[in-house]
Parts: sequence; structure tokens; C-alpha cells
Amino acid sequence: MADPQPTLRALLARPELDLRLASDPDAMADGALDTPLRWVHSSDLADPTPFLADDLLLLTTGTQFAGADGPAAYHAYVARLSARGVRGLGFGTEVVRDGIPPALVDACRRERMPLFEVPYRTPFIALARANAEAIAAEAYARRTWALAAQRAISLAALRPDGLAATVSELAHQLNAWVGLFDAAGTLTQSAPETGPAPEVLEAVVAEAGALLRRGARAASTLDAAGERITMQTLGRGGHLRGLLAIVGAELDLEGRSVVTSVIAMAGLSLEQNVGLGRARSALRAGLLQALLADEPQLPRRVARELWGPLPSAPVVVGVAPVASRRLDAAVDWLELRAVEERGAVFYGRGPDGIVVVVPAADERTAGELAALVDTGVGLSDPTDYASFGRAHAQAVAALRRASSGGVARFGDVAAEALLSSLDSPAVRVLADARLRPLRAHDAATGSSLVETLHAWLAHDARIDETARVLGIHRHTVRARVAQAERVLGTDLSAFPARAELWAALLTPPL
Repeated sequence: MADPQPTLRALLARPELDLRLASDPDAMADGALDTPLRWVHSSDLADPTPFLADDLLLLTTGTQFAGADGPAAYHAYVARLSARGVRGLGFGTEVVRDGIPPALVDACRRERMPLFEVPYRTPFIALARANAEAIAAEAYARRTWALAAQRAISLAALRPDGLAATVSELAHQLNAWVGLFDAAGTLTQSAPETGPAPEVLEAVVAEAGALLRRGARAASTLDAAGERITMQTLGRGGHLRGLLAIVGAELDLEGRSVVTSVIAMAGLSLEQNVGLGRARSALRAGLLQALLADEPQLPRRVARELWGPLPSAPVVVGVAPVASRRLDAAVDWLELRAVEERGAVFYGRGPDGIVVVVPAADERTAGELAALVDTGVGLSDPTDYASFGRAHAQAVAALRRASSGGVARFGDVAAEALLSSLDSPAVRVLADARLRPLRAHDAATGSSLVETLHAWLAHDARIDETARVLGIHRHTVRARVAQAERVLGTDLSAFPARAELWAALLTPPL
């Protein structure tokens, strides 16, 4: 038999109390009989509300209504109780009067408040004691459940698939959906298989990614499509290992204690994996050094035994300089790709950042990595493993032209002018010195010598084409070029002078 619940319906159902509901069930608020009661109190004050708490059942004998002039007093009394959060009113009969005053019945009907009769032989203290016993029984049942749930979850954690079994057991105990995200914000475990609605899952994934990107320990509670979502990060601040998400559970104190135990176990399990991850990272870095030396035989044998074959040639090599705060997320994401798609990706930490090797036909990995860690990725031309070192150098060269969150391919970079790659402090100083007279002249006179020379040289020193692009007369172009020669003291009809000026124009300013 189930333990009695601390509700008015449970009190009415107890035969020893002999209570009688005087209200029409259709005239009461929805769920009025099933709202949990915090306490049962008795008072005959005309206005007891200053001394009452929320979610309380009030008992009265009606002495405050002696001499009441019409139904107004009853209506005002019940309205005050309703506004205070009283969940029901019990009227003790045969103490002051027989039966319940009809005006009180009408007032309770107007406020949709449950009204019941307490017979003379049932003391008010019996109701208070019965409700207190129900509260204690419910608390005991919840504590017993929490201990049993924690034991079941602990046993699940001992299974070979510990994390997956723990997530499944927690979902079973809470009768809710539970998801475990890794440090990259990827959902790695979930239960049950029938997950939440797509819009709810979308909200969960978005919030999980936002919490993990902050890098600090945090908890979050939100509502989406009518579902309550609870989240808690796993791991230490600055070294988050993942996140636990729960959908559809209203967690009380005992429920939170069960979730806390799972968070502790999952966090510990993920932390213990860090040592293994470091060893794996060191091994990958060693294999990468062999590839950089164009010696793929050992990496092929080791990778085949541990992770599956290396990606089939031709491959492209990518380089991404990942900030330390995003390194765990990047490694977790790449490791998941390597496990789920054997032979689709190889990665390791190199001297210029994380090095990623994928088949030449792979169009998505580099872009997804760039977006995940908010950095640029440089990609080599397709190559075989015998020329891996050269491909790595190409990727590093392309990386210098990659924007944050974007991908730069060596083939595209190499197609641009060689001079456009000039970028060093020394070159910038020389270029600034070369262009300073022109910029000073433009600033002093309002001329456009720098702009005109850039367009002129970009169009092979053709006057007519430059005039068309700038929207000015060809004589104006010719005059500006001549003016620039005088300012620079240089004859720009010679190729070396034009090449030097073009290099200066392409160099980023100081």
C-alpha cells in the first residue's frame, strides 16, 4: 500500500477522521484536492491571515461569524484566505452551530476553495497529526528512494560501460531524459532512446554549448516547450570535462542529492580519463613526428592497432593553433570523430598547433574544427604520406592567411602574388618609410597618390584601365603618376622601381 500523501484528498480518504466534502468538485480550482499541504492550522479569528503560511489547511468552528450581518462577512473572510494561499477550509460542526452556514458554502464556491465538514467527535489535532504523519511518511519514502537510487547508480557505474550505464540508470530513477555532453558540447550518451522533442533538444544543445564555452563551473535551469531543463557542468573551472543535462524532472532535495552523486561520479570518471588522454596525446604526437619526417611505416602500424587505419591517400594536412582553454574541446571532438569514423581522421599536436589529416575529398572537418575552436585552419594541397613534411609546411604557410573561424587552402594562397605574403616587422618598417612621402603629400594636399598608384600598378601600369577603375580622366592619372615620381624621387618607368613600390603597397601597415 502506498504511503498517504499530504493532500486534502488523502485526509478526506481517511475513514477514522470521518470528514465530509461540502464543496461541489466541479466548483473547485483544478487540482485543489491534490495540492501538497505544508501544515494544518486552526483559528477562529475574523482575519487570521497575518499568522498563516502558504499551502495551509485552515480549520475553524465559526465563532467569528457570530452576529454576522448577511453573506458579505463570509465572502470577505474566504477572499482573504484565498489571497493568502490557504488551500482549503474545514468547518467544525456542533461546536458553535449545527451544520455549515450556507453563506460560507456560497463564499467558498465563489473563491473555488474546497470546504469540508469536521464532525464534533473528530478533534482538530487529529487532522494536524494525520497530515504531519503523511509529510513524515513522504519524506521517509523520498529518503529511502534516494538511498536506493544512489545504490543502483553506483552499481551501474561499476559496469564496463560505466558512464553509459550511469546515465541510463539516472534516467530510469528520475523517469526523465538524461544526456551527457563532452567538453566539445557533443552529446555522447543519452537515455532513454526516445529523447525530447526536437525543439527541446535544440535548446539543450545550445545551452550546453554556451555553458561549456564559458569554461567556468556552472548550473543552469530553463524551460523550453513546456519542459524543465536542468544542467550542470562536469570538471573544474577552466578544465571542464563535460555537462549533464536532465529534461522533464522536477528535482526536490532528494532528487538533487541523487543528481549530485552522479555529477561527482561522472566528473571523477572523466578526470581519471585525463591521464589516459595525456598518454594517448603523447603517442599521437610521436607518430606525428614520424610522419613529418616522411616515415609513415610506424604510424601506419600503430594507428591500425589502436584507432584504425590512417586516412587513405591522397590526404590533406591541416594546422590549427588552438588556445589552451579550447584544447580539451578540440581533442574530445577529434577523438570522437576518430572513434566513430575509423580511418576518416588522424590528429596530433605539432609545433604549430593541432595537425589534422583527412582524405582529400573531406570538405567538412577543417571547417567544423575552425568553427568549434574559433581559430583559423591552414590546409595543404593533396599529398601522399611520402611528402607529408612538405604538406605540413604548406598548411603552416596557408594558416598565416586564415581568418578566425575560417579555412585557408595553400592552393589558393599560392595562386596569389608572392609579394602579398611579405609580412614581418622589418618589411613593414621599410614599406612605411617608402610610402611615407606619398601619404604625407596626400594628407597635406588632399590628393590621392597612394590610391592611384595602387590601381595603376594593379592594372599593369595601363593609364586608360586605371582611369576607368578610378572613374577619373586618363590625363589625371598620368598627372598623378608624374607627381608621385617627383615626390618619391624615382622613375617609375623602370620595372625594379615598380616592383619595389608594389611590394610596399601590399605590405600591411605598421
